[in-house]
Amino acid sequence: MADANQHADIAGHEYLAFTLGKEEYGIDILKVQEIRGYEAVTRIANAPEFIKGVINLRGIIIPVVDMRIKFQLGEPVYDQFTVVIILNIGGRVVGMVVDSVSDVTTLEPEQIKQAPEMGTVFSTEYMIGLGTVGDRMLILMDIDKLMSSPEMGLMDKAAA
Repeated sequence: MADANQHADIAGHEYLAFTLGKEEYGIDILKVQEIRGYEAVTRIANAPEFIKGVINLRGIIIPVVDMRIKFQLGEPVYDQFTVVIILNIGGRVVGMVVDSVSDVTTLEPEQIKQAPEMGTVFSTEYMIGLGTVGDRMLILMDIDKLMSSPEMGLMDKAAA
């Protein structure tokens, strides 16, 4: 049964839409645990610049990644729109700072196109495709693959 689900069509998948700079992105809503306003983080010495630090989320210490720094989208501004999307990736909880969150969108397979290889801010290996909703275009991220990639250095620390 699990195998059938893995190969099931992406019909009617829901994506949380958020912005980074001028672009709008989408991630699978099932990976999102909660959305919080940005709060001060505790900085960790020698962590990469894009790892802002850690926060205490109801007794769980979680790393917080600023995607604007990770993707070199200019100097991040922390204002009332800045949010932290709390993700659950393979049983590991991670926070992701983004400029703002807009909505949850359902995309049918015909609304998702393959992303062209074109030197975007992140490799197309972390993209599922481009989702179109009217005149909007969402860059659909494979957030599991991105957050568990060696370049992020967030996963498998405990196993090492």
